[in-house]
Amino acid sequence: MPHIHPKMGRLGLLRYISSFPTRTSCLPQPGFTGGPLCSQPTVRALSCQYRRGLSTTAPGELMKDLSGPEQRRLTALYDGLIAGQRASLAEAITLVETQHPRKKELAQVLLQRVLAYRTEQERLNGGRPLAFRVGLSGPPGAGKSSFIEVVGKMLTGRGHKVSVLAVDPSSCTTGGSLLGDKTRMTELTRDMNAFIRPSPTSGTLGGVTRTTNEAIVLCEGAGYDIVLVETVGVGQSEFAVADMVDMFVLLIPPAGGDELQGIKRGIIERADLVVVTKSDGDLVVPARRMQTEYTSALKLLRRQSKSWNPKVVRASSHSGDGIPEVWAKMESYRDSMLASGELQARRRAQQKVWMWNLIQENVLCYFQNHPSVREALPRLEEKVNTGTISPGLAADLLLKYFSSSS
Repeated sequence: MPHIHPKMGRLGLLRYISSFPTRTSCLPQPGFTGGPLCSQPTVRALSCQYRRGLSTTAPGELMKDLSGPEQRRLTALYDGLIAGQRASLAEAITLVETQHPRKKELAQVLLQRVLAYRTEQERLNGGRPLAFRVGLSGPPGAGKSSFIEVVGKMLTGRGHKVSVLAVDPSSCTTGGSLLGDKTRMTELTRDMNAFIRPSPTSGTLGGVTRTTNEAIVLCEGAGYDIVLVETVGVGQSEFAVADMVDMFVLLIPPAGGDELQGIKRGIIERADLVVVTKSDGDLVVPARRMQTEYTSALKLLRRQSKSWNPKVVRASSHSGDGIPEVWAKMESYRDSMLASGELQARRRAQQKVWMWNLIQENVLCYFQNHPSVREALPRLEEKVNTGTISPGLAADLLLKYFSSSS
């Protein structure tokens, strides 16, 4: 552990770690939150043995280090997954979402096998991705779930296999989530060519969970060629999903605010496509006005891609008007990005972003569970509660204890 100056502060520690020169991605870092103290004495994504093994050993060799029951479980899970069994996919996603240290190690072994399988399939496909990843976000009430169901049913009717990863916000008080998105997609839920998985944010900012990226890999390994990721859609900062998908779609309801609301630097400048929803009945006129305003607003933003200009379209999940046109725009985007090579480059950059995001999370967890920090933390928290010392001074003292004993 390098020496850390005690004046850095808690966020300074994260910025220091994330500013190492090996990080070359210029994409914005996803939202980060410290959250509660980890439940294990030292919580790590992998043990040192597995970290070394994953970097130098083939997935088949990793299986040799597992017990007999563990090998049989992972083999059955892997075989069911690549065969397209929805139950195996659901169990695999549950495994990668776990916080149990040993199960996290098993999840990483499974992921390595699925990644190796997907890489081989992409090689046979001429290096082109097998699946198209689309992230969807927007304010509450924009009709995200209804839009996904209509688009999903249209795509399965055209022979596609569609997976939906719906993220619901977790309560700051109880930690629970309603996970109600699946109940709003009743038709798609019964479709055998569709898979819907609701997951809680569990305190993660940015509109997605920390394991959403891994769940996408599992869905692709199970043969789903369209992966839709629905974010919680809390506000203008909920666009971390843009760093894990091929295309970021922003859904906005008509009469939801003037064009200045949409042009605020943040979520709008990451959008590759803006869809004005609920464009039917009495809302057709305000939807058209909203489309015009956003089209004008997007012209003021700097282009993210050399081969694609963001578009604004209208659609209605109720009547179905505009839905085929929305998908046509998505296909046009995918073809343009694949032809230019930008889609593949975007995926490579995204992997670096999420690697550093997980490093930041694990570094903070390591800091919180450091013996010197754990010993001093209750006393300093009590002083902060009583107003004896400021939170900034307490943070500096904790960092001093951490750096001096490291």
